[in-house]
Amino acid sequence: MPIEQHGVDTIPEEERSSGPRDLVSILLGSNLCLGVIVFGWLPPSFGLDWWSSVGAVLAGTVVGVLFTAPLALVSLRTGTNLSTSSGAQFGVRGRLVGSVVGLLLALGYTALTVWIGGDVMVSVLGRLAGLPQGGVSYGIVYGLLAAATVAGAVYGYRVLLAMSRLLAFGMTALLALGVIAYAPGFTTAALPEAGGYLLGGFWPTWLLAAVAAGLSGPVAFITLLGDYTRYISPARHSSRRVLHATWLGLTLGLLVPQLFGTFTAYATGAALDYAGPLVEAAPSWYLVPLLLAASAGSVGNAGLMLYSMGLDLDAILPRASRARATYVVAAVATGCVFAGHYYSTAQDAMTSFVLLLTAIGTPWAVITLIGFARCGGVYDPDALQVFNRRARGGAYWYRAGWNVPATLSWAAGATVGVLAVSLPSYEGPLLSLTGGVDCSFLLSGVVGGVVYTLTSPGSVTTGPGDVASTASRPADSGTAAGQASCPTDAGGGWA
Repeated sequence: MPIEQHGVDTIPEEERSSGPRDLVSILLGSNLCLGVIVFGWLPPSFGLDWWSSVGAVLAGTVVGVLFTAPLALVSLRTGTNLSTSSGAQFGVRGRLVGSVVGLLLALGYTALTVWIGGDVMVSVLGRLAGLPQGGVSYGIVYGLLAAATVAGAVYGYRVLLAMSRLLAFGMTALLALGVIAYAPGFTTAALPEAGGYLLGGFWPTWLLAAVAAGLSGPVAFITLLGDYTRYISPARHSSRRVLHATWLGLTLGLLVPQLFGTFTAYATGAALDYAGPLVEAAPSWYLVPLLLAASAGSVGNAGLMLYSMGLDLDAILPRASRARATYVVAAVATGCVFAGHYYSTAQDAMTSFVLLLTAIGTPWAVITLIGFARCGGVYDPDALQVFNRRARGGAYWYRAGWNVPATLSWAAGATVGVLAVSLPSYEGPLLSLTGGVDCSFLLSGVVGGVVYTLTSPGSVTTGPGDVASTASRPADSGTAAGQASCPTDAGGGWA
């Protein structure tokens, strides 16, 4: 299979041969891995019992999917990835905000997947073959996982899609065997080793679990969904079908592995660490399936994340090819794996990462969705590529390529989110206004959306015949900052 040549350019119609079923496959297969499973361990580690943990994971995931899934329709209409598509709202240079947010999200989840998967592999190989549990062993396993991940990411979307189809069936079978393997030790009671509720009370701890273990999963896809839907043709597949496929793929792809993580946390007594107890409690007959799950699942998930990172870096540095950008971000992600292993604890690192990135990414997603609703889903794909061609002008030029109100709205929302977040090592000053409960994602999204709505009250409407011509329009330094985020068309929209 040849290496994918497309970066963040517009995918031609004749190459948009994927469909909603492929979208479900890639969202399900790529998420059945330890990097997602481990998030189900967070609620038990926070001191919640089984039913409270399940409720937190379910509530957070459902809310997150309902919020995140509509973003899939943006790239369905534009034919490019989401960060580039956000140029319709932020400007062809201002869309670098989305590229940076996407790069950070994918970087963190790639490192986490390789980290957790590698730890389990080393522990399993220790039981199976007596592999020393030292730094050299971890380094070799991390390196092998990273190399396999890079190979899949460089070859691109078609290889990753084929891999996800296999993983959707193979990993489901391995997780089903895992339920049987760990069932004898299962308990519904809170784990005593957790030391009680992490935040001192039930509801603050439950809400933290709902965000960190539930909501964070869908939010991780706010810039990733477009990597897949840009290969689906809107001429052959309706927005409704794509939206339903996104709901199904995200819901199954996140709830199945996370609830498996919650189940195994109680079955193995994994209050302070997940990887170690998971391997120690595994019956001997499940060690080989567990090794397969840790290796194949990690490569599938990290491969998609690394692919997205390569696209985002390609969007930031148009002169770099997607393949070269992928190699660069792979090196950075591997460095983060070693930093996480040697200098941090899993619970603190995961909690801090997901809460911060959720607070920063949510206002960007809200602004992008508001823009999509305003323009009825009609974009000028050629004008979105102005920055990539190192040109000027077009429908989304705004002021020197930046839509200042949109960028400042995101900055306001992200700032409020950071000031309202509660991390293991930091508490924002706005927590006193929310009774100590972390509402950072909600506040950041509301503030970003409200400020954007007030500062960019509308858009210039152009007829369908004018869409193609806007790309060649020269830059106008006198253009108002609130000018058209994208051409509108009453025939577009969510249907």
